[in-house]
Amino acid sequence: MQLKGKRILLGVTGSIAAYKSAHLTRLLVKEGAEVQIIMSTSALDFITPLTLATLSKNPVYHQFHDPKSGVWTNHVDLGLWADLFLVAPISANTLGKFANGLCDSLLTATYLSARCPVMVAPAMDLDMYQHPSVKQNLERLITFGNIILDAESGELASGLSGQGRMMEPENILERVLGHFQPSQDFVGKKILITSGPTQEAIDPVRYISNHSSGKMGAAIADSFADQGAEVHLVLGKGAVRPQHPGITIHSVVSAQEMYEKVSSLHPSADITVFAAAVADYAPKNIAEEKIKKAGDAMTIELVKNVDIAFSLGKEKKWNQIHVGFALETENEEFHAKEKLEKKNFDLIVLNSMRDSGAGFQSDTNKVRIFSGDGSSINSEVLPKSEIAQLILKCIKQLPVKI
Repeated sequence: MQLKGKRILLGVTGSIAAYKSAHLTRLLVKEGAEVQIIMSTSALDFITPLTLATLSKNPVYHQFHDPKSGVWTNHVDLGLWADLFLVAPISANTLGKFANGLCDSLLTATYLSARCPVMVAPAMDLDMYQHPSVKQNLERLITFGNIILDAESGELASGLSGQGRMMEPENILERVLGHFQPSQDFVGKKILITSGPTQEAIDPVRYISNHSSGKMGAAIADSFADQGAEVHLVLGKGAVRPQHPGITIHSVVSAQEMYEKVSSLHPSADITVFAAAVADYAPKNIAEEKIKKAGDAMTIELVKNVDIAFSLGKEKKWNQIHVGFALETENEEFHAKEKLEKKNFDLIVLNSMRDSGAGFQSDTNKVRIFSGDGSSINSEVLPKSEIAQLILKCIKQLPVKI
């Protein structure tokens, strides 16, 4: 009973997938969880409160007060009671309400009052799931810190086939178990990660940089730390910082500073992840004073920065793992595989600027991961936290002794 003592608030909304909530409730209770259920009004058309009350062994709520008894249901208490608020299925309608702070039901009011982590499992038809407004609402929930249990692919109620099926209850249970009891596969391992942009000074007030936010690097750092690793993050200026309190952060500004810090930490690292967007070039001469505007044009002579991943790839020992990133705009696979070999990576994670929901600044990503043995894996558009988990999974499968 791996969920013994855990309190899970289950939200059920109006979707044909609501019938799966009965099986999900049974699985959660079987693992020892205490389950309270809130239904939306439309969910009552798909499954009865009596079914879910019987399986959860608790009353099921769907309105603020019972007109017969006059008893009021306190949405604030429900939101504070839970260790996890899981909404499965969540319809496009309720998703839109969550994303925009609309509060017209007990379920939405409880969501706005909840202080615990929130997981949502979307379920809707193929075209609905692919609609830009739905994608935008999902991305917005991610920015709130909510966890998206991405829909699975298969036959849908409409007769179409594609992505939109609610994640199967067994898979949801696995995610819930992982939330409360993350694996500790990297205990005793030292992880070195670079993240964010570098800034190459032109003068005291200007610099050359890029649009990297550092969100992917932060997600990877958090994932390693959650799994027991000792994590050192070499972080460019202005980049997003990870949430895990046990991560050691080394702040740098320029590519040269990043190289020097990474070089000092690399010899003792078991795994190094090169997630930073390091500037390829820097001004040859940095002006000591602010450059004044003069004339219609200005020329800045640039020199090549050290290639951190390439340099350390030549120093990599047999028992060290290197993971690189490639952000490409054309001939993506060719260039990614070229970097994989040239820089002595064990894995390379390819982003394409052509993919919607991927790349710089976004809270989501879509990647292809290539391994040195020729294998590869593709992802859907997922929260960067889930992409980080996928990268760690690929690292675990590498045939390297660490």
